[in-house]
Amino acid sequence: MALTQWTRSMEWLAAASEDPGACKQEWQNGDTGVALLEAGRFWDVLVVPEQLGLRVADLLEELPLLDPGPCLLDARRRHVGFLLPPEPQTVWIGTGVRLLGAGTWIAAPAPHCRWGALRWLVPPDGTGSLHMPEVLEVALQRCAGELSRLQGQCTTAAHGQNVPVETPAGRLTPVRPYASGGRVRP
Repeated sequence: MALTQWTRSMEWLAAASEDPGACKQEWQNGDTGVALLEAGRFWDVLVVPEQLGLRVADLLEELPLLDPGPCLLDARRRHVGFLLPPEPQTVWIGTGVRLLGAGTWIAAPAPHCRWGALRWLVPPDGTGSLHMPEVLEVALQRCAGELSRLQGQCTTAAHGQNVPVETPAGRLTPVRPYASGGRVRP
């Protein structure tokens, strides 16, 4: 990453911190090189299981004419986080899927950090580009389907106003949505 792009990326990412100066100081000279950043103001983070997230990140990088948004790997917790535009009314449904928005925080290394247990798979570019929710939804569904076929289990994810469906026995069952954001009972 060129110095000007790295500086631009650092400024953009640090803006989500309560103290951008301290955040940049930690990234440049701190003991941990990790800072807490507030989600929900400039971006939300969709957190998915590592195996699914790595497949999705690979798929998004292969798509022509699409610059993937920032993507963060937490190998210790075995999660991948995708930075999306903040959408307070949006609900994502799926096994192991969480949306971190307003009132939540993430630990983030410097934008140039591409090694270690907490690292950027796709670092922020400093322009504010984020993942497009519709594209991410389709990629999640495609990769979840691939994993389901490979493992013989269901791992779905969806974007939209879907909610879990209550079964006759009273248990909540995840909705199996299709690309339009609709829902289908499992």
